Amino acid sequence: MTFPTRRATLGALGALPLARAGHAATASWPSEPIRIFVPFAPGGSTDAVARLAAPGLQKRLGVPVIIENRGGAAGSIGTDAAARARPDGHSWLLTFDSHAVMPVLVPNLSFDLEKDLVPVTQIGRAPYVTACQPAKPYRSMADVFAAARKGGVSFGSTGNGTIGHLVMLMMAQRRGVELTHLPYRSGGLAVNDAVAGHVDFMIGSAALLAPHLAANSLRPLMQLGAGRLPALQSVPTAEEDGFPGLSAEAWWGVFGPAGIPAPILSRFHAALVETYREPAIARQFTEINQAELVLGAPDALAGFVREQIRIWGEVARTNRVRPD
Repeated sequence: MTFPTRRATLGALGALPLARAGHAATASWPSEPIRIFVPFAPGGSTDAVARLAAPGLQKRLGVPVIIENRGGAAGSIGTDAAARARPDGHSWLLTFDSHAVMPVLVPNLSFDLEKDLVPVTQIGRAPYVTACQPAKPYRSMADVFAAARKGGVSFGSTGNGTIGHLVMLMMAQRRGVELTHLPYRSGGLAVNDAVAGHVDFMIGSAALLAPHLAANSLRPLMQLGAGRLPALQSVPTAEEDGFPGLSAEAWWGVFGPAGIPAPILSRFHAALVETYREPAIARQFTEINQAELVLGAPDALAGFVREQIRIWGEVARTNRVRPD
């Protein structure tokens, strides 16, 4: 018969209070306000997606839900804050598509996307759309590329390394033209300058541009989804406009610091899903913002991000894209 060593026995006994404490913390969660870090400035689609859910989460979880904007360095500042937070379920990250290319944009990251963060759910996705002020002479992207051959055409995006920026690089290369990129700290700032005509055109998610397209303060030129959106039936897709196989979708996902107890992660996931599926919120997200809810399992988000890193990370490396 083999008996446990004294060290093993003492270790097991010492672990009991910790285990009980862990169970108690899980049972009492949440015990303080919940912070959701948004690693971008207010006014963009990521901020809007987070604030859309805050009241419903607060109702379901019974504590205040605080949206904390920490922009800068391609989203790495806010992401670092979430990764370093205590893994007790009171701090989370709601981020955007540039999350997947962050290792390329910021080579000396202080955290590891896969080791220091755990996926919760992909909230949704929306195709990118190009648009310009109606006073501009462009009626299509063909007009934009024709003007670019003469030089001096600028476009705005929500930042270096976003999928919108990267797909514009790909389109310009395929057409053999150069476009001047103007990266903004948030989608709200990019839209403001596009509406004012300070930039020739911009690229942003359908969710970001939808109110301005509906108000005719921006004219849509191309959409980059697999098919035409219900509200943009007269606007061609990239595939239809001579870019076979090309599509680009913005996406929003939720992560937490590694080490969050599985029961807490599961409860927060359930609260998110229930909140975004509320009829009023789902309508806002899908009909008004022209986006699609996903709300999948954590493993699905992990696999999705790995694929995004493979696809868009290569584009960012090839073009030597760096943070704003």
